[in-house]
Amino acid sequence: MYLNALVALFAFLAAVSANDRHVRLVKRQSPSPSSAPMSTTTASAPSSSASNPSSSGSATSSNTTSNSPVPTTPVGTAIPSLSQITSGMATPSTLPVTATYPAGATPPISGAPVLPTPFVFISSQWPPQDKIAPTNTTEVAQWMQELDGFDVPDLSPTPDGTCAGDPTAAADAANRGWWTCGGYTRVTDITACPTKMTWGVSFDDGPGFYSQELLDYLSSKSLKSTFFVIGSRVVERPTVLVEEYMAGHEIAVHTWSHKPLTSLTTEQIVAELGYTRKAIKQVLGVTPTLMRPPYGDIDDRVRAITLAMGMVPVIWTRTPSGAAFDTNDWKVPGGVVNGSQSFATFQAILNNATMLNTGFVVLEHDLYAQTVDLAIGYTLPAAETFNPPLTFDSIGHCNGIPDTNLYRESNQNASFPYANTSIGGNSSSAGSGSGASKAGDAVLNAAIPLTAALASLAFAMSLL
Repeated sequence: MYLNALVALFAFLAAVSANDRHVRLVKRQSPSPSSAPMSTTTASAPSSSASNPSSSGSATSSNTTSNSPVPTTPVGTAIPSLSQITSGMATPSTLPVTATYPAGATPPISGAPVLPTPFVFISSQWPPQDKIAPTNTTEVAQWMQELDGFDVPDLSPTPDGTCAGDPTAAADAANRGWWTCGGYTRVTDITACPTKMTWGVSFDDGPGFYSQELLDYLSSKSLKSTFFVIGSRVVERPTVLVEEYMAGHEIAVHTWSHKPLTSLTTEQIVAELGYTRKAIKQVLGVTPTLMRPPYGDIDDRVRAITLAMGMVPVIWTRTPSGAAFDTNDWKVPGGVVNGSQSFATFQAILNNATMLNTGFVVLEHDLYAQTVDLAIGYTLPAAETFNPPLTFDSIGHCNGIPDTNLYRESNQNASFPYANTSIGGNSSSAGSGSGASKAGDAVLNAAIPLTAALASLAFAMSLL
């Protein structure tokens, strides 16, 4: 028991170190306010300045400062060897968007509105980037009304979204449905694809400076992905988001500032989700119905708020023994692991996937050069040649969710997203058995798509 506690302590300290280095890396690579020009940039032309945070977008920015990593050393687009993919690697130059779309263009989603007027970012009209979204606005007050009539559990926010930071909540994780501490999920969570050896491909934290390389690779292989996007990145690189959407990839919410949601107040969670979906709607004209909590940090309170706002939580897969399908690619820019170690983790994920009765979802990112190099140079090619063969799919599609239901404006199914009339029951935890929630034992009053229900059932059986 003491050994387990010691291992957990070291893991927590490593995570803290990774997050701290992540923040320092972002600050170090961020342009100064004076380096953010106020001119309009044509998306189809290469950027004239590698430090321009709007270089991949066609919109005009006003007094913009970016907290995302900025390319500093143009070295081409060749994929480095695994040993060279490190926190100190030279940062490559970026690619321009491959295609641009005018206002009024028809998206690939039946019934979805045409593309709106190209987005123009005016910083004074948005929350500060990469900061917890403010709650003292008329918009947040309106969004809070979406929670009326829904059962939102009265769970206190955690100090920092970690088990070590709140031992009392961690001990009650099964009742709270807290995924961070024990992998506890509910039937409304999507954690896998229902069909064995199907990989629900996804990338988090973009649109990034290097997302275009990833998009070009996916296009060359005719692969589709789900992009969980950060509101603070959407307003920086709107044309990249447009290309993702128009290419047929799924767009989903990943909050405004990427903070652990269990550590926020209910009003802050609403603001984080609300401003992100607002940014997506202004750029694309649609509002996503899928979301992913940063760090997978979700409990029944966060879950209820998310569902009440019309979004279904998506998390990555865990094995019956509790091993998360996290490539740890995000730890490479932070200097905690290197490319070889991250790829070895992915190879272990593929081997673990063969032992599941369902498909799986993996955590990867498109924010950093290192994570994109790992994806297009190593993880995706390795998966393409893996034996037994894998089927690649986006997460919504592999779960049988019609494309129209992925966005509020085109959704024709009144039972999706799920109605959140009660929370609890049907809880599972990878490697920890089944945990019953005390937040309510009534079954959710919702018509869950058959494939999603089968996925939940099959994954639960794999835990036995």
